[in-house]
Amino acid sequence: MPNNKTVFLGIESSRNAIGITVSHWKDLESIRNWKSHVDHQIAQKRGKQEWHKAYKTRIAKVERDYGFEN
Repeated sequence: MPNNKTVFLGIESSRNAIGITVSHWKDLESIRNWKSHVDHQIAQKRGKQEWHKAYKTRIAKVERDYGFEN
């Protein structure tokens, strides 16, 4: 049985010539819950009308995440 709990893990964003934002969620259920949330639907509508000419959404599972910083 679904628990209807949305678990947001974090966000990363970069803006230069183009912008990209990556949001991290616990699972697909959390993504679906956020997509249907009223505040998100309002922001999507405003984004389409006022802020963005185009956007793309990708949903992907991260199998590994590692890096190096000197």
